[in-house]
Amino acid sequence: MKVIIVRDGSAILFSEFGQRLVKLGDVVLLCANTLCGSEPECPITATTVYMDTDYLIDQVFWQHVGLLCDRLDARELASAMYVEPAQVLRLGEQRVGLVMPWLDELVRLTVDGDQYRRFNRVQALWFSLADVIAPFVKVSPVRLTPSQRERIRPTLPRHRQFNPLRTEARKIADLLRSELARRWTLDDLAGEIHLSVSQMTRVFTDAFGKTPLAYLTIIRAEELARLLRDTDLPIEAAMRQVGWHSRGHGSQLFRQYVGITPIEYRRLSAATA
Repeated sequence: MKVIIVRDGSAILFSEFGQRLVKLGDVVLLCANTLCGSEPECPITATTVYMDTDYLIDQVFWQHVGLLCDRLDARELASAMYVEPAQVLRLGEQRVGLVMPWLDELVRLTVDGDQYRRFNRVQALWFSLADVIAPFVKVSPVRLTPSQRERIRPTLPRHRQFNPLRTEARKIADLLRSELARRWTLDDLAGEIHLSVSQMTRVFTDAFGKTPLAYLTIIRAEELARLLRDTDLPIEAAMRQVGWHSRGHGSQLFRQYVGITPIEYRRLSAATA
């Protein structure tokens, strides 16, 4: 995503919203993969802030953390709220004048290569800038309600009451970890602790905040991540070792939990080793 702040002059923008005049006091928001060109009417000065999409999704998640269970929910919410790929925000000269010192400092930190060493300062500057811009961003109305999918998603539970861990729940968790590659079914697990499927699922979910199969996905993803980091096993072989026999399905589940595909995870792990 691009945030373009016009600091002086004017230009005609050509984008998905047609032709639009922008001048001092305007801010242009462009979503990822949105084409946009411009034709200056006179000398123009602008500062562009480039925002990583995953970073913005994380911000949406933490903004609504009480209602969303994971980043997948945050991505869906963001898609529903921010439906316009390009917007021109009329902040006015006074507000843009307010943010100019922050923009200058952001530029200086970036040019000097200090954005990592001064990470907290960069965050503070961005949030100060966003605080001024956000009220002008057009959003679509979305009804926010607590998610009902938290217990079946392969993500760590964030908001739950911790209950005493029953012996049956601990036994199921130990079984899943010790026989990770086994094709487990709910009937198999219930039979191991001599409970009905519904009783077993309730006991386990009360203890761990996830259904047994969602928990199995989590520990499979964690083990696959370890194999990708610490071994040279081909990805498909590593997937089979954790119990995923379909590469496509395994990649999808791994990405839901980790945020990136197994291929990307191995490449990043090798780059940082």
